[in-house]
Amino acid sequence: MSDRAGGTTGLLLAAGAGTRMGMPKALVRDAGGRPWVTTAVDTLLAGGCDAVVVVLGASAREARPLVPDRPSVRTVVASAWAEGMGASLAAGLAVVREGDGAAAVVVSLVDLPDLPVAAVRRVLDVPGDRRRALRRAVHDGRPGHPVLVGRVHWGPLAAVLHGDLGAGPYLRSAGAERVECGDLWDGHDHDRPGPGRR
Repeated sequence: MSDRAGGTTGLLLAAGAGTRMGMPKALVRDAGGRPWVTTAVDTLLAGGCDAVVVVLGASAREARPLVPDRPSVRTVVASAWAEGMGASLAAGLAVVREGDGAAAVVVSLVDLPDLPVAAVRRVLDVPGDRRRALRRAVHDGRPGHPVLVGRVHWGPLAAVLHGDLGAGPYLRSAGAERVECGDLWDGHDHDRPGPGRR
């Protein structure tokens, strides 16, 4: 897989141990048996991403076969995944930065199986140069995902990522545009076992 020059790469974080879920979320399936990671990849591609990088960590060997086998999808294992989301995001961003010229990344999480394609499209709907874009979905004013990070922000963002410290502080300090998506879905992740999850 290569990042199409001027295109947008989805960055799917699926590395966590899922302690509250009782299993790594990269292994969770919906009621019909479909892996969350498959749903998430399909949503990012349908929403306008040209490629997707899936970041695995906990139980990566078991999770890898659940990632769709397509030329536009790449899997990377974050060696420091146990340190937290910041470490996983840094690992994925490093892979994209080595690519051949994607203009931006769309960051999402595997535990958002209800994320609609329309929300990805809305966050991606940037007038002008996507390389300079910095946008995040909000749901009735509450910050969430997906998050669009243009190429000019990759270096400064990578410099502040560590451990469990994700992109939030950088998005606030850099004045990320807030894109209201509360009319599309509630933005909640799934942290605990529930009906239709196995």
